[in-house]
Parts: sequence; C-alpha cells; structure tokens
Amino acid sequence: MARDGVREGFWRRFPLEQLTPREWEALCDGCGKCCLRKIEFEDTGEVEYTNVACKLLDCQSCRCTDYANRKKIVPDCVVITPETLERILYWMPSTCAYRLLAEGRPLEPWHPLVSGRAESVREAGISLAGHMVSEERVDDDDLEDYIVEGLQ
Repeated sequence: MARDGVREGFWRRFPLEQLTPREWEALCDGCGKCCLRKIEFEDTGEVEYTNVACKLLDCQSCRCTDYANRKKIVPDCVVITPETLERILYWMPSTCAYRLLAEGRPLEPWHPLVSGRAESVREAGISLAGHMVSEERVDDDDLEDYIVEGLQ
C-alpha cells in the first residue's frame, strides 16, 4: 500500500469490484456533477443536468457537508457503489472516473490521480465550484429553468 492507503496505479491495475473502500473514494474527482439535480424526460429517456445542487453539497468546495449521513438526510441520494453503478451509469457525467473505468476508458489527464494535483479539476474547467445554486433556493416547479446545456 502506498502512503495514502491506496495501491499504486490501482485504477489501471484492478477492476472496480476489487478496489478497497479508500481506492473507491479516491476515484471521485470532486467535480460536484453527480450531486446536481437532473431531469429525466419520460418520453425520451433523455437526462438533462441543472446547476441546482443537493442541499448537502457545499457549492464552493463541491464537497458533501455530511457525507457519512447523506442517505439519512437526503433519502433519494444515490450512493455510488460497485453494486449501484450499472443502473445509474446512464446519467453519470461523461467525465466521471467511475463511468470512464466502467466503460473501459482511461482517466482524464486532469484527474487528481493522474495529475497528482486536486487543483487540476478546477484548472481544466471540470469543477462546478462556484457555479451552482443550492436546491434550497430553487422551487421544484422552476427546475427546468436551471438546465445547463452540454454539462454531461
């Protein structure tokens, strides 16, 4: 094990099902996209992203303010695990490490595991820090007004 508790190059060497909990969590680049409210249109199955964030997401840091209890506080929070990944993959961001690896693709050069720097997500324009509004400030009836084109 490496100093930070993950195996060297684990994302290239092991399938998702064989990752340790620490390695699984390390795949998250902290972009905030998975915590955005999405609209799935029943007639087409199309999924549109909004810039409306879950009430637990800190819109400046893109981190959950109560990660350990998120499912209790937000019952419809989708906890991303190897078991849930297949059924939610279609709405996961196209840049998401979980999605990329599940689809047999490599991580992006800006991913912190590749770049070695957490700031690379923001520098690449992937992070939504500072570009979201909390769902507590948005009426559900107005959600379509917050659709952001090309976000996925």
